[in-house]
Amino acid sequence: MALSEVPAEPSKRRTPPAPIPGDRQLGRLELLLRLRRNPLTIWRHQHFQDPIVAGKSVLGYGVVISDPAAIRHVLVENNANYPKDALQKTILAPGLGQGLLTVEGDAWKRARRTLAPLFTPRRVEALAARMLPPIASQVARMAQRRAGRIVDIGEDMTRLTYDVLAETLFSNAIAGGAVAFGQALTRYFATQGRIDPLDILGAPAWIPRIGRIRARSAIDFFERQIEEIVTDRQTLRLSQPPSADPHARDLLDALLDARDPETGTGLTDAEVGANIVTFIGAGHETTANALTWSLYLVAMADDVRERLEAEADAVAADPVAAVLAGDRLTMTRAVIEEAMRLYPPVPSLSRVAIAEDQVGGVAIPKGALVIISPYVLHRHRSLWTAPTQFWPERFLPGARETIDRYAYLPFGAGPRVCIGQHFAMIEAVLSLTQLIGAFRFEYAGSDPPVPQQRITLRPQGGMPMKLRARR
Repeated sequence: MALSEVPAEPSKRRTPPAPIPGDRQLGRLELLLRLRRNPLTIWRHQHFQDPIVAGKSVLGYGVVISDPAAIRHVLVENNANYPKDALQKTILAPGLGQGLLTVEGDAWKRARRTLAPLFTPRRVEALAARMLPPIASQVARMAQRRAGRIVDIGEDMTRLTYDVLAETLFSNAIAGGAVAFGQALTRYFATQGRIDPLDILGAPAWIPRIGRIRARSAIDFFERQIEEIVTDRQTLRLSQPPSADPHARDLLDALLDARDPETGTGLTDAEVGANIVTFIGAGHETTANALTWSLYLVAMADDVRERLEAEADAVAADPVAAVLAGDRLTMTRAVIEEAMRLYPPVPSLSRVAIAEDQVGGVAIPKGALVIISPYVLHRHRSLWTAPTQFWPERFLPGARETIDRYAYLPFGAGPRVCIGQHFAMIEAVLSLTQLIGAFRFEYAGSDPPVPQQRITLRPQGGMPMKLRARR
């Protein structure tokens, strides 16, 4: 299989920061500490070179897969044999409840069938025009700051993506606004998102986990907010029924009205609430991180920035139409895709084999932990030319088509592929176009940012930047 193509200009290639993999195998205690502090640091050179790495570790018998054909087998062809593992559910379920990301089996199939009609391309594209006002409002707030002030651009992107979701999906029904919800999400990912050694070692559930205790206030906040949202909307619907036009309703109305096309049953209040948290938590967090890393990468590459500015200026009169056209913001989209290659919003997917299997000539025993790490996969030497370097050109038309579908997984793949990926890409391209059109961004940190895995992939300590208005 051909490697992804990049221009042959070694003198201009950019290598953004990432943990440097080593050759030495990690001992049990060191592995536990690294999983706790930053799981990105556990990967060795072998993982970025071999298509499949299997063996015993503190996690039990594990298989790390970076071969596209083997990934297709696990996520698509034999996906019933590979449900999500217990550790992943332990981390996700306390905050996300029984939403689409956490449920399995028949419950997941029913939820997916019920929710899929809410995210068809036509319905998502109808929301694009409603994305622009909250994006423009955030750009205006950023423009009012004192020139030269250093800000955490990650916090700005958290507010921007929150406002987009609040406007398009929930009609601003979330009390407390972006600041309160953003703080709760940050607290949740920073605490509950850390892997606890007690969970890895299989300690009894009654033993307290520090991260879970610290995350409790954030989880309580989510539960209160969602209960109020659902109750208030149901009360409103008694006096003011929602529009009969499905495109005029927000996602909350759609969730309350959704019916399984096979059984005709709707979602319970608990399922509605869990999926609201899932869409806000997963959708808003991952897009905010993709934008944060995109702005950093553009700030470090003047030639790319100039091309993005030219695209933004050319579509300034009607950016929504340009985003939906799909062929006018090709470099802008390529930057976002390259940012998600280097810094995938969800850096690791894990499954457990419930029966023996074989992939790529490697035996998978029953009970084995199967790991597909987009972070490793996207930097794998057998799949990408200049894998550690920032080259958005590899995602431009003509080059994009050479990338194997299962070598690039920012939204996952198979039946459990992210249901909101089309929404996320429209939001990200439209946001980046407006931001680049309005400002030039300068990284203001004393050291390069450190990517840190906390369920999602955030810059450790934030992303300090200076903004300069372009117009």
